[in-house]
Order: sequence, then structure tokens, then C-alpha cells
Amino acid sequence: MDPSSDYQFLNEILGKAVKITLKCGIFQGILQHVDSSRSIVLSRVKNLDTGRSMPGVKMFFGYEIVNVELLEELEQDAARGAATPIRDSLVTGGTGMDRGEPAEHSPQSSTCISPESRVTTLSNLKYTLAEEEEEENMEYIVIDQFQQKFGPAMLHIKKQSVFGVAAEGVNLCRYGRLCWLQVTTRSRVFLFDIFLLGPRVFKNGLQMVLEDKNILKVIHDCRSISDCLSHQYGVILSNVFDTQVADVLHFSNITGGFLPHRISSLQECLMRHLKMSPQKVSFLACRQQAVQENPDVWFVRPLPPSLLKVLALETVYLLPLRLLLLDEMMSDLTTLVDGYLNAYREGSADLLGSTEVDTISLDSQIGYIT
Repeated sequence: MDPSSDYQFLNEILGKAVKITLKCGIFQGILQHVDSSRSIVLSRVKNLDTGRSMPGVKMFFGYEIVNVELLEELEQDAARGAATPIRDSLVTGGTGMDRGEPAEHSPQSSTCISPESRVTTLSNLKYTLAEEEEEENMEYIVIDQFQQKFGPAMLHIKKQSVFGVAAEGVNLCRYGRLCWLQVTTRSRVFLFDIFLLGPRVFKNGLQMVLEDKNILKVIHDCRSISDCLSHQYGVILSNVFDTQVADVLHFSNITGGFLPHRISSLQECLMRHLKMSPQKVSFLACRQQAVQENPDVWFVRPLPPSLLKVLALETVYLLPLRLLLLDEMMSDLTTLVDGYLNAYREGSADLLGSTEVDTISLDSQIGYIT
């Protein structure tokens, strides 16, 4: 197999448990990073020759790797410590760096998850990932006039401590045109028709909540939205949790400071962190197709219900995605606290003594944990 095929295969199995054979030993771990020279980075590394686990992450250079094998399902569970669900049924296969060919793999099958019922945190949003027909029950509120709907929507949003935000338009930036602004809370999805409502929608309440430093706004890639709102409407976004930036930070944390080759799309983040299958994020492909067929599609009124659902779905998963990213980024702290809990309980009685906590005793406890 040529090096480019090896590189492609390894990228397809990022985040999965692998066994690597070196010229000087055999190791197991979770594949976190691979570069063009086929050097790879593993976390949760275990030396299979000695049976000892190695803390942190470890890099293995391409020239010393003889073979890489994808572990089977049960071994995946063991390697991950049963912390995350298995994405799919795995078949053992090597990269064939020096011998053999990899098991047949396709990008779609490598990211697929087993069907499971995962309901969003939105109590009034009846969308279940396990059953496609439930998508027909997607509930959203279109705000296209100031009477009746706008006032209650703003009163609801003002009471929130966090909400998700997305936007659609044509060439969305300071020179483009904003057509839709989507806001999702834990129980509602609002689709604001900016094209019809005009700038008044911000002066009548949206600007206040978007600039409120006490309300967290969750956005995936806030750059174009921020540029448009600032230059066209005078809205300065504040207190933003950007899931794209969080994904980069998470990657850097688990790889010991490495940065990804590129930033991740919303589709990739949903599949990676929320374990959504390609079928469940297909609404993003529908959006892309609609824009390619008609770049001005967001000007169409009335907008077809299928595209209104796309607008709603673009924001529905932002709040759960934020929570998952926070959990993943805090995993190092959680591990350290677990060790701290066990430091006295499972340690030697010699560690017991004065309950006074000083720098020296704290350092010794941290050292004991690690």
C-alpha cells in the first residue's frame, strides 16, 4: 500500500482504539493525530509487552511503525474504559505499512454509529435520532411579524442563561445579506425572518440579548455572524461559546498541544462528539445542495417547510454539543480528582498524618496520584 493510502486510512479511524507494532515493541491506545509522514499520536497508551499504562500522550514516528491494527469491538470498550459508546461494528485490519492490506473501509462506514435513541434536551422539540419519522414532528416558531409572536419570544429568550444562535443569508458577512437568525433555548426554537422584519428586530430586543454579557450564546463559527451583525446592525456579540473553537482546544488538549490540520464543520463536530450518524446530519447536506442550486434560496418567501426544518436543526444540537465539549475538555480534571479521592483510601497508612494542607503535602499528593 502506498503512503497516501496509509494516511487516508489512519485519518478515517481517528478517535478509535488501535494496536501498533514497532520494530522494538507493541503498544495500544486511542488514535488522536496523524500527519503526512504517518507519524501518529496515541492517548491512553499501554505497552503490551510489559502490560504497563503510560500517562499522557505519546508520539510514534512513521519510520519505526511496522503495522497498525484496528482493535475489535470488545477491545475498543476496554481501551476506552467504557467511557464512550462504540461508533460501529469494527473489523480488525492493518494499515499494511510494511505488509498486507487494510480491512475494507469507507468514510461513511467509519463514522456510522449503531442505532440508538438519543433525545435532545429540548422538552418541546419532538426529535428522536433513532426514528427518522420523528423529524416530521419538528417544532419551531417562525417570527415574521412584530405582532403576536415577537413579544412572547423575546420575553422567553430574555429569561435564559444560555441559548444557541445560527444565521443564514447570502454571502453572510459585512457586505452580504442576513436573511434568517435562528435562536434555540432548552425548550423553544425561534426562526427570526430578518429579511421581512428588517433592522427593527434588533432595536426591539434582539440586540439587547445578543450583547448581554450575562447570557451565554452558543455558536458554531461565530466569525461571519459577528462581522455581519457588527457592521450592518451595530450589534456587538458578547459572551460567546464557539463550538468550533472548543473542538480545536479539545484536540489540542488530548494531543499534548498539537493543532488539527483544519477546523471542523458543524457536521463533523456533531458526528464526532454527539456520535450522530451521517444520516442524522444529512440536513446539512440538504442545506448545501439547496444553496448550490439557488444561491438566493434564503430570499424565497414563503420558505419551504423542508428548509425551515433545516434552519431549526442547525441550532437544535448546539446546546448538547456545548455540554459534551465541556465534559471532554474537563476529562483531565476528572481523572485527577478520581485519583485524589483514592489517594488516602487506597494508599499506604504512611501517607496519613497531619490534616494541615501546605504546598509540600499537596505536591506530594499530586505526585502520588500521577
